[in-house]
Amino acid sequence: MLWRCGQCWKSALRLQQASLDKLYNFADCAGLQLLYSLNALQRNSDTCWNSSNALSLLKYSASKKYNMSWELGNEPNGYSDLGRRGINGSVLAQDHQQLRNLLQSVRFYSRSALYGPNTGLPRKSHAQLLEGFLKNGGSMVDVVTWQHYYTGRRVSKVDDFLKTRLLDTLNDQITKVLKIVNTHAPGKRVWLGGFGPAWAAGTSNLSDTFAASFLWLNTLGMSALHGIDVVLRHSFFDYGFSRMVDQNFTPLPDYWLSLLFKRLVGQRVLGVQVAGLQRRPRPGRVIRDKLRIYAHCTSPRSQSYVRGSITIFIINLHRSRKKIKLAGSLRNRSVQQYLLQPLGAEGLQSRSVLLNGEPLQMVDDESLPEFRPRTLRPGRTIAMPPTSIGFYVIRNINAYACRR
Repeated sequence: MLWRCGQCWKSALRLQQASLDKLYNFADCAGLQLLYSLNALQRNSDTCWNSSNALSLLKYSASKKYNMSWELGNEPNGYSDLGRRGINGSVLAQDHQQLRNLLQSVRFYSRSALYGPNTGLPRKSHAQLLEGFLKNGGSMVDVVTWQHYYTGRRVSKVDDFLKTRLLDTLNDQITKVLKIVNTHAPGKRVWLGGFGPAWAAGTSNLSDTFAASFLWLNTLGMSALHGIDVVLRHSFFDYGFSRMVDQNFTPLPDYWLSLLFKRLVGQRVLGVQVAGLQRRPRPGRVIRDKLRIYAHCTSPRSQSYVRGSITIFIINLHRSRKKIKLAGSLRNRSVQQYLLQPLGAEGLQSRSVLLNGEPLQMVDDESLPEFRPRTLRPGRTIAMPPTSIGFYVIRNINAYACRR
């Protein structure tokens, strides 16, 4: 799993070496790969990137043998908003060429991965920046990255997070980015290099509540359908209102959702048909369903399920209960349910979660609870409560696509 940290692109402050040591040790102890974003706002009079601080950091990290990946800047389309001179795709490509040369000059990082350019939503000017970068320097990066935020600062109520046209914006944006990449850098992998339910650190009393979990799971499911195999989330701790744990490290709804997803959902995507309609999105087609169903092979890392099992995950945006009946070879199979609902009088704005009707909470400061499924008898209809999320594992089905 990747974890990003970087010098804040809103300031020119350097992380002290002691801080980098703590950062790397945290990632190493947690079993995470560290992706470090270098400050791209330090520029010479000719607008070219000033890499002196970056070189110092590379040499220090190499002396400590820190195994890290690298990125240059964040949302370069927004530099002019910070009172800096804007850059075009050609300059952005030159910056990445310079960084690639630096990495090769520091022997320890000569083969390190470089990701970028991490542009914003592919609107006209942003898309042109990405296009210009790929034309002039697409070969400089190992993976193309970009960011998606569903909303701006104007979101103020729960219903805004439940609009199907809002969730469908991701399908449109992914299609645009993939078209640009396939035109100018065919075969290059694409990652969603930044995600948040709302831009600019999120929205108070919404982005860190159960209401935001619909957007998060929609992002994971839709990205996988399009072949995007890595999604980087903003953020884990302390930044704004889109964080996954609070100031006391108490898990918030999106943390529990992410943990369930990692444990139950594998990388192989399966096709799903609902009432005879193909659910895989086609380019240019907007799906405005309030009931969203995805299917994957169950994660091979799961200790509870054998290879060949299938995991279905469902988003119910309806304000009423919806019933789903499995068909075909799934019809008479036993199903294990992991149903997530908000806990407490706050409803969808709750920061606590129920799993199959029981509160999800840490056992102690270091121990996660056991995720106990509810077993549904063979042939039973799946009943999704209003505005809920569910994971359903069909085990021991020995699905051919999931045996490999």
